[in-house]
Amino acid sequence: MGGLLAAVFFWSYWPTLRELVNTWNHVPDYSHGYLVAPLAVLFLWARRDRMPTAATPAAAASPAAAASPAWPGLVLVAIGLAMRFVGDWYYLESLDGWSILLWVGGAIWLFLGRAFFLWSLPSVAFLWFMVRLPFRLELGLSLPLQTVATHMSCWVLQMLGQPALAEGHTIYLGQHVLEVEQACSGLRIFIGIAALAYAYVAIVRRTWWEKAVLLLSVIPIALVANVTRVVCTGLLYQYVSGEAAKKFSHDLAGWVMILYAAGLFALVLWYLGKLVREVEPVELDAVVRRGNT
Repeated sequence: MGGLLAAVFFWSYWPTLRELVNTWNHVPDYSHGYLVAPLAVLFLWARRDRMPTAATPAAAASPAAAASPAWPGLVLVAIGLAMRFVGDWYYLESLDGWSILLWVGGAIWLFLGRAFFLWSLPSVAFLWFMVRLPFRLELGLSLPLQTVATHMSCWVLQMLGQPALAEGHTIYLGQHVLEVEQACSGLRIFIGIAALAYAYVAIVRRTWWEKAVLLLSVIPIALVANVTRVVCTGLLYQYVSGEAAKKFSHDLAGWVMILYAAGLFALVLWYLGKLVREVEPVELDAVVRRGNT
């Protein structure tokens, strides 16, 4: 049954997988797609101490029950295949890609049981980051990020004493013109830092409010990183050359700013570590005995 299900998966999803690889190769905002599946496996390894000892509660009591499939998982597989059909029929590439998550989760539930499904759910959900967002959602995120990046970058340049003026998504900087295009909106940094925050929340044991702070910090970190990129580009135009500015903006800034944003995220983690310290509870009688000695 497992071999048959795998054969159906590759037969049905081969065009989808090929389209995903094409997106990772040609759309810079999704070049991280190659890393998503390996990282999802890494999450399972990092959470191995929480892995269920049996596939189902019944499996712990009966070996025969352990060998029987959990049929609710088959429902998830069927829903995933239905999503794949609808996505292909109506040319909804994102829906088509997201159906992989339901198929993988359903297969785990079917063969390993509900407990393993819940344990692996963070890794399965992480596969969402390998699929391109729908065009309307992509545009809805890019335009506000683009606008905010333009005006914040102009303000920072003015604070640094530069003759900057923002108009639309264009910054006039002395004799130079900086176009904050959709590709420079910061969507790539936003997705990368969101994936990093999700990974940390999924792996590390923190209180719910600390996890909420980390997730909420994604947007300001992405904005700060993108503004830094635009400001650095403008300063290179002013003090180095247009060629150096273009080389930085188009060739280096993408990965450098993701690393820079990851550093900012690490700074938030460090601050939370200093803000909230873990203490070891001590019983009162132990304190009394220690005082008497």
